Amino acid sequence: MYKYFPHTEADLQAMMDVVGVKSLDELYAEVPEQVRFRGDYQLPSEMSELEVRQLFERLGAQNRQLVCFAGAGVYDHYTPSVIPQLLSRSELLTSYTPYQAEISQGTLHYIFEYQSMMAELTGMDISNASMYDGTTATAEAMMMAVAAGKKQNKVLVSETVDPKTLAVVKTYAHFHGIDIVMIPAENGLTSKADMEEKLAQGGVAGVIVQQPNFYGIVEDYSDFAAAAHAQKALFIMNSVAADLAVLKTPGELGADIAVGDGQSLGIPMQFGGPYVGYMCCTEKLIRKMPGRIVGKTMDNRGQRAFVLTLQAREQHIRRQKATSNICSNQSLMALFVTVYMSLMGKQGLKEAAELSYAGAHYLCDKLVATGHFSLVYDQPFFNEFVVRYDGDVDALQRRFVEHGIFGGVKVADDQIMFAVTEKRTKEEIDQLIELI
Repeated sequence: MYKYFPHTEADLQAMMDVVGVKSLDELYAEVPEQVRFRGDYQLPSEMSELEVRQLFERLGAQNRQLVCFAGAGVYDHYTPSVIPQLLSRSELLTSYTPYQAEISQGTLHYIFEYQSMMAELTGMDISNASMYDGTTATAEAMMMAVAAGKKQNKVLVSETVDPKTLAVVKTYAHFHGIDIVMIPAENGLTSKADMEEKLAQGGVAGVIVQQPNFYGIVEDYSDFAAAAHAQKALFIMNSVAADLAVLKTPGELGADIAVGDGQSLGIPMQFGGPYVGYMCCTEKLIRKMPGRIVGKTMDNRGQRAFVLTLQAREQHIRRQKATSNICSNQSLMALFVTVYMSLMGKQGLKEAAELSYAGAHYLCDKLVATGHFSLVYDQPFFNEFVVRYDGDVDALQRRFVEHGIFGGVKVADDQIMFAVTEKRTKEEIDQLIELI
């Protein structure tokens, strides 16, 4: 009857027989007639497939395709063309939550592979089955830390964390009675001395930092985990997923929880989403983790089978006792990044990251050489950096757009943050420089 529904007309009739109704309409018999909608829906008239394609082509033609040198959490990475084809296969694209393992093997299988890949990418023991996005995943990590810390109700957050992420964390904290305390930044880096001073005051459940940070700087977090653990606090790292192909992983840096957005793993930039958040942690925190975990087992015939191994049932039936109300996730996007990582492989992920790094440093050198730009922070950066401009930033960005370039993100009256990915060519970078 419906493409992704397994129920036949006979199945529906059997269910109606059990509940004692003759038609689906009888299920709504108790709805008063005066509140029922009997009119026509305001829908356009029907179109042929050709007409629908032409309509969307006309709408699409109204958009301007700009060469993107902007980032700030969303990056223009290459998407292999095979991914959309694999995403639509019915053995993978099954509907909603895979509670019925026997009809959800495709979904459970790719979630299992997703977990395996994300755990390896982050260097952590455990990955859950994906979150909404990187910002809410970070807020969930904050709540995990407080739940694990029991009477400790304070969370330290570095000022170098993306302001969008910080805003979501503060919203969650407000409604859960959690005290957010900021760690100041010094020359674009998290102040370790200030963090240690605040940790020593006691009552801290967790510390949240970002790698690379909002300004694109690669911070040295070597001793941060030890400082947090000495005061019985958890160390939480938010990272751009793709960058972990070449940077030290959260696991290597002693993190207890690794979170972030998986958009950089080939998901196209979009007007509002969807993206996919990831969350990984150490094994001892597994029962504090929201969402669910898929495991591999054997069925009674000795065949490989996938099942929901662990899920916090309170999230479904005793919500007032839940550590989180994350029940659904961005499973389609989890499938997307799983296919991306399997296609790219370890070497492909590394090469894409190295190309992004090289392109960003080439652009930075060219900008500084014009004499109109200077680096705001003299710190090591990855594929994103902030420069100060000696002219009118708004006028410069308008000039970029007029010539088909989305030229960075304005982060202050005289500052622009540029990002470069493996998609940006030397010719595109040189064109941007020529416009200056």
